[in-house]
Amino acid sequence: MKPIYKKYLKTVALVWAGCFVLFVFVYVLAMMPQRSSKKQIEELLADKKQIYDSARNAAQEKTKNRLNEQIRRLRNRLGDFVIDSEDLANLTFDVSQIASEKGVGSFSISIEDSDAATEVSGDDSYLRERNIDISFTGNFNQFAALLNALERCRPVIFVDKFTITRSSLGGSKHQVSMDLAVFVKKRQDS
Repeated sequence: MKPIYKKYLKTVALVWAGCFVLFVFVYVLAMMPQRSSKKQIEELLADKKQIYDSARNAAQEKTKNRLNEQIRRLRNRLGDFVIDSEDLANLTFDVSQIASEKGVGSFSISIEDSDAATEVSGDDSYLRERNIDISFTGNFNQFAALLNALERCRPVIFVDKFTITRSSLGGSKHQVSMDLAVFVKKRQDS
């Protein structure tokens, strides 16, 4: 190769290398920050689009009806777990009736005073937990039948703990004490 072509090729190679280094430098300084900014803007756009789509769907009558139906079903389901404070006396009557159906003896029931009821979660809670203490005498089958009936009761009655004291007379009628808990709606002061 002639020396003039070598000199020309070296010059072209150096110009290309310089342009490449300049291009990489400009890319690192100008384009990379724009990529991260573009990514943030795309994420923000996706969030806004999701909010827009949910607002548009919420405005549709079909969606409103579906949500109202869902609220109605959830309120009905809440009735399986929570009792009104006015119905607490009826619940004790129902528990007494269940106990008499199962044939237990010496049945007694007591509800703790309303000041001792504990908040379920936080100050703004609409629920309180009320404890009910029951005691009776009976055999194991009567205890199991009563426990099973309480578990199937609506609203849900939670059995916190129970104790069975063996009969000192050697009979099959043992003393049973049970601590029950129910969720009660707080009275709303107007």
